[in-house]
Amino acid sequence: MMIETRAVTKSYGPSPALCGLSLALREGEIVAVTGPSGCGKSTLLHVMSGILRPDDGEVRYRGARIDDLSEARRSLLRRTDFGVLFQFGQLVAELPAVENVALPLLLGGTGRREATAQAADWLERLGVAELARQLPGEMSGGQQQRVALARALVTGPKVLFADEPTGALDSLAGELVMGHLVRAARTQGTSVMLVTHDATVAAYADREIRLRDGVVEGDDGVLDGAFVATGTSR
Repeated sequence: MMIETRAVTKSYGPSPALCGLSLALREGEIVAVTGPSGCGKSTLLHVMSGILRPDDGEVRYRGARIDDLSEARRSLLRRTDFGVLFQFGQLVAELPAVENVALPLLLGGTGRREATAQAADWLERLGVAELARQLPGEMSGGQQQRVALARALVTGPKVLFADEPTGALDSLAGELVMGHLVRAARTQGTSVMLVTHDATVAAYADREIRLRDGVVEGDDGVLDGAFVATGTSR
């Protein structure tokens, strides 16, 4: 498996968010994680991407445990192997679009000229090239989301985590964004984890995992004979 959780738990004070949840993604697979608000979807994404540490259980990437790495090493993974698209973009307010997109490349040691060229190319692909020199505050929510997607894709991630990737977009822009996510999976072997409320977005996935109260609902946990997704009931 490309990335997996094993019996992961996570609570916020007395409130449990994930309850012994196990989930695995294969290389090049698109998995949609759905469920009602507050069921643990975003928490699962943050735990799998190394933003949060689980309280118990394990997160493994290509067989190696990553939840016990230092924060610096987990951050490095998000610059090199993981791409993360947050629900509200989370662009750096002081940087224009092209520099926001180039930022992970620059932090990884790519020269400024090359990083800027790659960033401009991704802005072009996502239909927002004209925003290259605009600050996030000068963009609509949908424009910010496409710039944030360019930033998530510019490094050619092995795993892409997308939290409500089309939430701020109209239907045409949403189709463009989803087309790029599917293309990354099919042509680059990127594993894509989508967190979404939108059935149209979930339909792009190879598999849908529905959460309720921090556990997996309605999935038999088997994929090609391998353990894939389970959760303990409370």
